[in-house]
Amino acid sequence: MSEAKITTDHERIKRWVEERGGKPSAVKETGGKSDPGVLRIDYPGFTGEGYTGEESLREISWEEFFNKFEKQKLAFLYQEETESGAESRFSKLINRDGEETRSAKSS
Repeated sequence: MSEAKITTDHERIKRWVEERGGKPSAVKETGGKSDPGVLRIDYPGFTGEGYTGEESLREISWEEFFNKFEKQKLAFLYQEETESGAESRFSKLINRDGEETRSAKSS
């Protein structure tokens, strides 16, 4: 895997996700009236690559996504390219104060 980066910058996250065809999403049947639930990034149309959550995810707005992102003090761990140089869709939402955050390169 190429080097993982980490950011909390909303515009950088949104741009990275949208460039790869991703959408802000939440796990269906989680959350409540003012809580979108468990956050995820969905990649509709990438079923063969294991990125789509068509059955388990529902699309939410970026506003809902980032409100929850900040409330839970999350960070976005991501990879620009695979080892072979192809565009990567690898990303993960992590705790800002967790071990993964300390070991990844901030950007």
